Amino acid sequence: MSLADHSDIVRPYEEPPPGHVSGSRLERVLRSGRFAVTAELNPPDSADPADVFEAARPLGEVADAINATDASGANCHMSSIGISALLTRAGYGTVYQISCRDRNRIAIQGDVLGAAAMGVRNLLCLTGDGVAVGDQPGARPVFDFDSVSLLRTVRTMRDEGVFLSGRKITRPPRMFIGAAENPCIEPLDWRPDRLAKKVAAGADFIQTNYIFDMPRFERFMARVRDLGLHERVFILAGVGPLASAKAARWMRANVPGIHIPDEVIARMEGAARPGEEGKRLCIELIRQIRAVKGVAGVHVMAYRREHQVSEIILESGVLEGRKPRGRGRG
Repeated sequence: MSLADHSDIVRPYEEPPPGHVSGSRLERVLRSGRFAVTAELNPPDSADPADVFEAARPLGEVADAINATDASGANCHMSSIGISALLTRAGYGTVYQISCRDRNRIAIQGDVLGAAAMGVRNLLCLTGDGVAVGDQPGARPVFDFDSVSLLRTVRTMRDEGVFLSGRKITRPPRMFIGAAENPCIEPLDWRPDRLAKKVAAGADFIQTNYIFDMPRFERFMARVRDLGLHERVFILAGVGPLASAKAARWMRANVPGIHIPDEVIARMEGAARPGEEGKRLCIELIRQIRAVKGVAGVHVMAYRREHQVSEIILESGVLEGRKPRGRGRG
């Protein structure tokens, strides 16, 4: 696949439509009031672009944008900026995840401009997991920023057209800026207030961590509505299929930010076909989440099981009445 094949798709300097900050497909879908779908691509331990495209193909059938993760869990894989560049050049909508763990403010601001120059229009700002949880705990963390200061920085670059130094940017990055949230993790009462800080810092959209506890999520969203945040930011609730009770226990014990109730694990233990039960549970959660006022979409995370994402989204019915996906801008 040559770059020339897609030269008509990548238009990084095109001005967004009125009322838009980026003109990305994800932003257009959300601002139109349609229920959006994003999905996470698990990066390969490979330098072969074919591995990226193989994982992206089933996601692109249903997702308005595909997240390129940035060494999640502090484990090294192909870089998020590399994956974002490959997917954008191939015509997929992407969300470039950038973590504060591994780069200082000079590198981060340069990466934001570089990604924008390659046509990336969506950016997710993350603090990042600590290196101690990864497979190279001897790595030296940076954390020059956290997610809130990163949000402010990217918003300054986009809206004011300057670096943090005050130096002018000749062509500011036209990006739809996102952040993450953990609605179901203690302290529960603090989570909406944390979200409010991210909205004030510049978040246009939010992707949450996995939701397996609907009462906790509904409590979070009730407070979000009380604060009026659902009218200031687009919230995409995180979902994903569990593979087994063992996998659920491991995630609960080892992955930061995840809460899985005992009854969910018991349901998985009692299933004759755990993989199918995990898929069924995910579909049920999507349907329940869609009914919660203030939720604008879902973010699907299926580790190394991208092929299931299309099945889950189509069977959930959230895309009924929408045209089939195709490759296109941003």
